[in-house]
Amino acid sequence: MAFIYKITNIDRRIIFLFIALSVIVPLLLNIKFTEKAGPIVKNIFDKVESLPAGSRVLLSLDYGPSTVPEIQPMVNALVRHFNEKELKIYFMCLWATGQNLTTTTVDSVQTKEFPEKVYGVDYVNLGYKAGNEGLINVLLTDMKKMYTTDVLGTYIDDIEMMKPVSNLTSFDLIISLGGGTPGIKEWILFAGDPGNIPVAGGSTAVQAPLLYPYWPNQLLGLMGGIKGAAEYESELIRTYPKYKTKSNPGIKMMGPQAIAHIVIMLFIIIGNVTFFMERAREKRSRG
Repeated sequence: MAFIYKITNIDRRIIFLFIALSVIVPLLLNIKFTEKAGPIVKNIFDKVESLPAGSRVLLSLDYGPSTVPEIQPMVNALVRHFNEKELKIYFMCLWATGQNLTTTTVDSVQTKEFPEKVYGVDYVNLGYKAGNEGLINVLLTDMKKMYTTDVLGTYIDDIEMMKPVSNLTSFDLIISLGGGTPGIKEWILFAGDPGNIPVAGGSTAVQAPLLYPYWPNQLLGLMGGIKGAAEYESELIRTYPKYKTKSNPGIKMMGPQAIAHIVIMLFIIIGNVTFFMERAREKRSRG
């Protein structure tokens, strides 16, 4: 009974220490787990894989610095996949904070890993425009009405890959990555549904449950949190083994996350067991 009393009244700092160790130790030991993409993530991968070279993909980076750890691994994996498939990549964002993150993505992944790709021919950065879902509405009818220049100030009509684009229906796939509003939901309601355009997305783990009802009819697929990012990275590595040597933060972070969750569940189980044992002891004492 002394043991039960000690467990029941354990100092919360000890619990915090165990949680910290469950994250730090796997990171130091580089513990990783094998990931396998579920249908909701594999649908996105298979769609990208099925697109013929030259297909146009709109990648909307609708997130801010606070969600970079969850969203950026998805972005990096997608950009690599798009380039492997020789797709035309159109970067844009509905969030003002997304413009700097888009530029960072282009510099750290697109131009660094694929220096042979030509700006304006293989990829373009359209940057940020205000308007939220109102902007999407306009883009559905006339894209060049809102985007007269790219993020560098180059006139749209002077950019080779913008010449065949009139509106959102010119794209073969739209992918929104973000964790709030405007984001995936607005792309579904104001572009995917009325324009009959395939829409997929990647969101923070806390937002994912709100988007699951749209799958699979209105939403092609969804990457939810680090788990979704890790699943997409695993599919990319499985199909293109050379990316095993690249940075795969989604897979790397799943080790600490999984072990931390196991530790938390163990504490919950211990707490419940000691609670019922203590209650049974009290009943016996009263009897």
